[in-house]
Amino acid sequence: MQPAPEQSPHHAYPDHWEADVVLRDGGTARIRPITTDDAERLVSFYEQVSDESKYYRFFAPYPRLSDRDVHRFTHHDYVDRVGLAVTVGGEFIATVRYDRIDERGRPASAPADEAEVAFLVQDAHQGRGVASALLEHIAAVARERGIRRFAAEVLPANTKMIKVFRDAGYTQQRSFEDGSVHLTLDLEPTAESLAVQRGREQRAEARSVQRLLAPGSVAVIGVGRTPGGVGRTVLRNLLGAGFTGRTYAVNRAFAADRATVDGVPAHRSIGEIGEPVDLAVVAVPADRVPEAVADCGEHGVQGLVVLSAGYAEWGAEGRERQRELVRQARSYGMRIIGPNAFGLINNAETVRLNASLAPEPPAPGRIGLFTQSGAIGIALLSGLYRRGAGLSTFISAGNRADISGNDFLQYWYEDPDTDVALLYLESLGNPRKFTRLARRTAAVKPVVVVKGARHSGSTPPGHAVPISRIPDATVSALMRQAGVIRVDTVTEMVDAGLLLADQPLPAGPRVAILGNSESLGLLTYDACLAEGLRPRPPLDLTTAATPQDFRNALAEALADDGCDSVVVTAIPWVGEDGEAEAGDGEVLAAALHTAAAAGPAKPVAVVHVEIGGLAEALAAATSTVTQPRPPAQPTPAEPVAPAVPAGPVPAPAAPPARDGAPGTRTGRIPAYPAAERAVRALAEAVRYAQWRRQGAVPGKVPEFLDDTIDASGAAELIDTLLGPEPDPRGRPLAHEEARELLGRYGITVRPTLPAPDPDTAVAAAARLGYPVALKTTAPHLRHRADLGGVRLDLANETALRRAYGELTDLLGKPAELRPVVQAMAPRGVDTVVRATIDPAAGAVLSFGLAGAPSELLGDTAHRLVPATDRDAAELIRSIRAAPVLFGWRGAAPVDTASLEELLLRVSRLVDDHPEVVSIALEPVVVATQGLTVLGASVRLSPPPPRTDLGPRRLPNY
Repeated sequence: MQPAPEQSPHHAYPDHWEADVVLRDGGTARIRPITTDDAERLVSFYEQVSDESKYYRFFAPYPRLSDRDVHRFTHHDYVDRVGLAVTVGGEFIATVRYDRIDERGRPASAPADEAEVAFLVQDAHQGRGVASALLEHIAAVARERGIRRFAAEVLPANTKMIKVFRDAGYTQQRSFEDGSVHLTLDLEPTAESLAVQRGREQRAEARSVQRLLAPGSVAVIGVGRTPGGVGRTVLRNLLGAGFTGRTYAVNRAFAADRATVDGVPAHRSIGEIGEPVDLAVVAVPADRVPEAVADCGEHGVQGLVVLSAGYAEWGAEGRERQRELVRQARSYGMRIIGPNAFGLINNAETVRLNASLAPEPPAPGRIGLFTQSGAIGIALLSGLYRRGAGLSTFISAGNRADISGNDFLQYWYEDPDTDVALLYLESLGNPRKFTRLARRTAAVKPVVVVKGARHSGSTPPGHAVPISRIPDATVSALMRQAGVIRVDTVTEMVDAGLLLADQPLPAGPRVAILGNSESLGLLTYDACLAEGLRPRPPLDLTTAATPQDFRNALAEALADDGCDSVVVTAIPWVGEDGEAEAGDGEVLAAALHTAAAAGPAKPVAVVHVEIGGLAEALAAATSTVTQPRPPAQPTPAEPVAPAVPAGPVPAPAAPPARDGAPGTRTGRIPAYPAAERAVRALAEAVRYAQWRRQGAVPGKVPEFLDDTIDASGAAELIDTLLGPEPDPRGRPLAHEEARELLGRYGITVRPTLPAPDPDTAVAAAARLGYPVALKTTAPHLRHRADLGGVRLDLANETALRRAYGELTDLLGKPAELRPVVQAMAPRGVDTVVRATIDPAAGAVLSFGLAGAPSELLGDTAHRLVPATDRDAAELIRSIRAAPVLFGWRGAAPVDTASLEELLLRVSRLVDDHPEVVSIALEPVVVATQGLTVLGASVRLSPPPPRTDLGPRRLPNY
């Protein structure tokens, strides 16, 4: 047990306990420590609490707080006595307090680890999840101060508070004593408490987005008195979309007698409207935004879309203005899109909201689109518009100071109107959270991401979220682990989105190709091979083919059990009069629609060349035809790339599809102007479908119930190695220290003995047993067998002395080479296992083959820690050189089961002990039976904070 800090009546104000949180109804509130300056706020708060709630808190009538009470509840040492308050608009709406329970006879140097806790929530704010959020934060504070348990006395009639404790997910005990319920909560986070916390986070953040997307009323602040300008454009778009709620125009410069603007009620302020306003679109200069935000906050506006520029994109002064904007809005319980935003769209028939500057409003559809960039947003909207695709929702977040892509993933996860999520991101503010949310969302609907600013290493001007310093290859691997479809360009994003939104998922990689151009068919065939698909020889219908011929051929291909998807290629065909008919695309589209609707649920894509009207006709939705879902398991002929055995974990069944989701056919067929684009989109769908079948369920983190893991012993060893005052820069472990620590987790490193001279080398070899290896350990020669720094299979003393002499003659004096002797390992494949702590992504487990494959070619796979059994199996199979492990060119397969176990043990060590900031096992020789770890380096450091395990809080950039 970690002791609490010593008591101090003058402990510094813990500003890191301050946090903005999203409540159950989507509004925001601020949690902060109570200070001595809060006396008036506390009294005012208490006066607004009902007598019943006061009785529940104090077990007796308690109409007012005495001066002594006020002093006691506002004076804390922030160690043994702590009070937190929830504020909205600067006023208290709830409080919580703990007092450490004194244990008789305990030494002063050993504070008790139990505290009594009590809550009080203003009646008007009960039911918003305030107490649940407070419990998470006060529990985190208590753990920081060495408290491990909470005790609470609750009246049996106070069912709401009992439910808060019961539903928290902590290990707890309950008893009934002296007319009250006595509760004891163990504050150590559990899998259940973490799941509860994340479930509440998802519901709250999704609700906060829903409040923005489905307002009952919208006010545009900054509507010009004459046509033109940003505010007037948004107002025009709102009216043009047919917004179903109430709309207001606001401008403080309006004349007092002005009644309307474009037929919309005109007012000089939000306060003058006299009716509730849910959403405000702010389009005034930056220096006037604070006034507008205050007006909105004081009159109950729920959310803001700030189009105004002049914030972080203007430099340091603008960044501070941006931070103040977020602080001000959140203090009133509002969330913000922007600033410098392009706007948002919700095409739901019951809403029809277009609060954006989009010049071409998209049609209703099943695609959700998030972008950080207004310019990219315009490009994506135009691309989707031209190709007949529809959107469910659109958000262009500008500087993304508050609402982010993570928030929209929370919303889209359960949104029945969205089947595919497209995101253009230039930064990942919280990669661990993004990966977690993306994986959960991808299990039920595709998530397609374009990651901009991959190589610039700097934050785009104005973005609140800093660029994560994660190697781009690692980002790709983590997205792959989460089931995210990562593409390189916005064009590829649109291509993939069209296919995934309108077509069922393919059951495998087998592709039928048919069309009236032999050349175009061959291009498609080659593109399929390049993408790892399994195309059948193209069926050439010849240039004389009619739409009926296309219909028959497509129907036959879809009915064939030997194919999983179909690509149709088409060029203008020759009519009866001998003229090329390029403009009758509607006839061909109708034929293809008919065949597709009648056939089994397999994706169809069309590659066309200069056939007028074809793309538009194919994009026109016919009635939705629900098809049976393709088999959840791969077909027997489906290969796994690379061609290696599948992991030991059985593949789960695919999650059920919603109406219109992959697994149903909407009637639209995506059309592409190039074979490569169609095939690339299809290949992404194949890979995603395979992930859905095999990887959507993440597997299990093994418990290792045997006695090979000594977690407490490892913790004690780490504390000893770091010392009482650890160097914040950390320290590398010596070879024997690393061996001892790894041994606590069942990881055996073959011993090495120093050999500063030939005689010592011979003595070491006699101790270890021949044959041995002689290696240099100088940093500039480590793992450089190409320089002659390693001599293997030395069978006797004569061979060892000869190798020692050759080594020193070639590379230098023994003192410079630092030679060591090690017993030979069985022959096998040399691999590398690493685990490192990334400040943004957390712990990352990596695997590759030793030498050129990983060092020169970058052939390394990555997974987030803690890794599951499925992650470990996929990790060793996802590198390009994986066939070497599975019997490439007739070689015997190596013991991959032992390798997977090693990966899981390394993952467990790093996850259990965040002080272990890096591990490198190199080489790990994997033989046909077992493996040998020949080299190991470990670095310890004071543990970085784990924000993903802490209480819910909104980021403050």
